[in-house]
Amino acid sequence: MVKICCIGAGYVGGPTMAVIALKCPSVEVVVVDISAVRIAAWNSEQLPIYEPGLDEIVKQCRGKNLFFSTDVEKYVREADIIFVSVNTPTKTRGLGAGKAADLTYWESAARMIADVSQSDKIVVEKSTVPVKTAEAIEKILTHNSKGINYQILSNPEFLAEGTAIQDLFSPDRVLIGGRETPEGQKAIQALKNVYAHWVPEERILTTNLWSAELSKLAANAFLAQRISSVNAISALCEATGANVAEVAYAVGKDSRIGPKFLNASVGFGGSCFQKDILNLVYICECNGLPEVANYWKQVIKINDYQKSRFVNRVVSSMFNTVSGKKIAVLGFAFKKDTGDTRETPAIDVCKGLIGDKAKISIYDPQVTEDQIQRDLAMNKFDWDHPIHLQPMSPTAVKEVSVTWDAYEATKGAHGICILTEWDEFKKLDYAKIYNNMQKPAFIFDGRNVVDPEKLREIGFIVYSIGKPLDPWLKDMPAVA
Repeated sequence: MVKICCIGAGYVGGPTMAVIALKCPSVEVVVVDISAVRIAAWNSEQLPIYEPGLDEIVKQCRGKNLFFSTDVEKYVREADIIFVSVNTPTKTRGLGAGKAADLTYWESAARMIADVSQSDKIVVEKSTVPVKTAEAIEKILTHNSKGINYQILSNPEFLAEGTAIQDLFSPDRVLIGGRETPEGQKAIQALKNVYAHWVPEERILTTNLWSAELSKLAANAFLAQRISSVNAISALCEATGANVAEVAYAVGKDSRIGPKFLNASVGFGGSCFQKDILNLVYICECNGLPEVANYWKQVIKINDYQKSRFVNRVVSSMFNTVSGKKIAVLGFAFKKDTGDTRETPAIDVCKGLIGDKAKISIYDPQVTEDQIQRDLAMNKFDWDHPIHLQPMSPTAVKEVSVTWDAYEATKGAHGICILTEWDEFKKLDYAKIYNNMQKPAFIFDGRNVVDPEKLREIGFIVYSIGKPLDPWLKDMPAVA
C-alpha cells in the first residue's frame, strides 16, 4: 500500500489530499500539521476552510484512508511520498523584504524530514515556491541523508478557490517536474501513477524541476496581467464614455484571447497573485533582468492604482468628504464562494475610507467579524505568517462594524460599496435599501454586479467600474 503524508493542512494540502484519498482507495493519506487547532477542525464537523464539495469528500474518506494528525514525525517516517504544502509568505524584513519568498517553514520541514526518515523518500513541492527551491531542499536532504535516497519533485497546484474540488477532479493539467536521471524519472512515474487513477494520461505533463517551478509563477502572472489589462482599459472607458463590459466582450470574442479573466473590477486579491508576481520580480532582479522585473511590477502597480482610484471616486462623489458618514461595504472576501480574505481589495478600500474618517458597516456572508477586524489591523504581508506572529486580537477598529445582514449594513448609510461579487447582491431589494438610506444615496459597484440603469430609476447615484459615468460624477475629479 502506498503511503502518502502531506505536511501542511491548509487551502492546498487539505482539499488535494482529500481528493487523492477519494480517488485512490488503495492509498493511505495522512495530512499532518503542527497546529493542533487546525487538525482538530479537520477532524470535526466544521472544517477549517469553506470550499464547495469539500465537506462530503472529507466525511466519506476520513477514518478509512484519509487521516488528519499532529504527529508529524511518525507519519513522515512511514510515508513513501511526502507532499510539502507549507506557507511560503513574502519576507517582511531582511534581504529581499517585500518581494522574496520566506522559505523558513519550507526549510524546517526539509530538516525534519531528514531527521526522522529511515527509508527512501519522494519529496514533493506542493507549495508555490521560487525557482531553484528544489535545489536548496535537495542540498539539505542530501547533506543530512544518512545513506537514505531522496528524490525531489515539483508538483505545483493550479487550484482556484471556490472551484478547488472541481479543479482537482478534472484538472486542465497536472504538472510534475523532476530530475532527468533514472532515479528522478522513476520518482516522476511513482507520482504519475497516483494521479493516473483519475486524470487522463495526456493531461499529466512531465518537465524538469525548474520548468515546473517557474510554470506556476508564470501562470499566475499571466492571469493577473489579464485582470490588470482590463482594469487599465476600464479607467480609459470611464474617461471616454466607453463601456468596459462591451469592450471586454468584443476583445474576448477573439479566439486567440478568449473571454476568461476579462471582468473589470476594483482589483484582484487572493493569496497567490501578488505574492507570486513579487517573487517573479525578485527572481528576475537576482538574475540581472531588471527590464523583465519592471514589466511584471506594472501588473501590481495597476492593481494598486485601481483600488486607490475607487476610493477617490467614493470620496470625491460625496462632496469630497466621507468624514463621519456611514458607508456600507457589501462583500469582504477577495471573490465569491470563498471565505478567504487574503490580499482582498476590500482591505485597501476600507483602510482608505477609514483614513478619511468614514464609519464603515461591513456585510459578507462567509467572513467572520474577527477575521475582518484582524485584516484591517494587520500590516502588509502579515496575514501569511503564523497567527502567533500576527498582532494580538486587535483593538477593534472603532470605525468599523460588522453585520450579518445586507439591509442592516445599509440602513442609514450615505453610500454602498460592493466589493465582492456574491450572487445574493444581485437579488437584494434595492428599493427597500434606498428608502432606508441618507439622500443622495450612492452605490459604488466595484464588481459590476448590479444594473446601473435600474438603480438610477430607483433614485441612486451609481458608479460602476468602466461604465459610462452618472451625470453627477461627470464634474467630479477622478483623482483626488
